[in-house]
Amino acid sequence: MRFSTLLIPLVALSLIFHGCGGEESSEEAMVSTAEFTLMDTQGKSYTVEKRGTNFTLDVGEDKVVLFDIFATWCPPCQVEVKHLGNLQKKYGEDLIIMGITIEEDKSNAELESFREKYRGGEYLISNKADNQKLARSIASTIGVGQQFPIPLMVLYKNGEYVTHYAGATQEEIIDHDIAQVLGK
Repeated sequence: MRFSTLLIPLVALSLIFHGCGGEESSEEAMVSTAEFTLMDTQGKSYTVEKRGTNFTLDVGEDKVVLFDIFATWCPPCQVEVKHLGNLQKKYGEDLIIMGITIEEDKSNAELESFREKYRGGEYLISNKADNQKLARSIASTIGVGQQFPIPLMVLYKNGEYVTHYAGATQEEIIDHDIAQVLGK
């Protein structure tokens, strides 16, 4: 009788501290996770996985990923289009720029026209409902809050945060940071 009296509290304590058989540590179990689906203006789908403070683009392995959160009506966003196109051209396959519009009412054709009007070259622009959720999640994770300034550009390497730029930012500054991350 005495053995069962001691065994029940020990089992209960074990379950409290170790959980029920999962292989995740308590730290891993507490990491915030989410998944976002993006669709570019050409109809190609992308997945962004959030794990803790990391945001990983499904096609971004061993690449630098720059999420550009913007709106077509924003003058600094309009100016940055050319710079983003220049950077994409310069770094090619080593860099993925994903423009994330925060506007809900823009057609793919309007976004393509926006990029062409401001001589943006070839980089991706997402136009999907998950855009706003992803933008808010990124902004919250890097600490700029929900009322963040645009453009907001956030640089990741293999999903790990490198740096961010809020508002108008010179192309040379972003170029320097990309080169440094790539070891060039």
